[in-house]
Amino acid sequence: MLLSIVIPVYNEFHTLEQLVERVIAVNLPLDREIVMVDDGSTDGTREVYSEIQKKWPDVSIQVKLAEKNMGKGAAIRQGFALAKGDIILVQDADLEYDPRDYPVLLAPILDGKADVVYGSRFVGGDAHRVLYFWHMVGNRFLTLMSNMTTNLNLTDMETCYKVFRAEVLKSFTLKSNTFTIEPEMTAKVAKGKWRIFEVGISYAGRTYAEGKKIDWKDAIRALWAIFRFRFFD
Repeated sequence: MLLSIVIPVYNEFHTLEQLVERVIAVNLPLDREIVMVDDGSTDGTREVYSEIQKKWPDVSIQVKLAEKNMGKGAAIRQGFALAKGDIILVQDADLEYDPRDYPVLLAPILDGKADVVYGSRFVGGDAHRVLYFWHMVGNRFLTLMSNMTTNLNLTDMETCYKVFRAEVLKSFTLKSNTFTIEPEMTAKVAKGKWRIFEVGISYAGRTYAEGKKIDWKDAIRALWAIFRFRFFD
């Protein structure tokens, strides 16, 4: 069985190699491939990929270089199209999400209980960096609105860590180019009545000075996307 780890990348020169090292270091009962989609980085990240491939020649590492910045959703969609795995996991290129959580994320699928697994930053006892109050409020509000339209009881719809059996992603077509990919995936998984599990994960959030990219305008877009992909898609 093959695990595809899809990594959308935009201006992560300082973290990308360390992130890949962490991904490779995780002990898993699966073969794995890494699919990185660079969404038009301009900070020197594009010079790092060849060094990564040389450093780990025995690991399957695909790299797709987008011609221009289109958004996280576009990068994830391209990564899904390239992925060959039986199970597909989304991993951000920064160090906010820890690949050591992979065994916990994969367990419900490997046990035959789940088709989709979300890694929640708001449940469980794992370590969390204490940061922005209003980000937490925004995340919880968007999750509440998503739950109201999908009839799910998620605690963290906006989480990066989403894991899918390949059949799930083949059952619908994603359209979003931006961060609205998160509510879109949730709405379409809910419509398909797939078995969804949620597990607690650790989280080491970044400040804006450290490179955090999402802001209040993305929250407004996500709110519209929640209703668009539930009722008008």
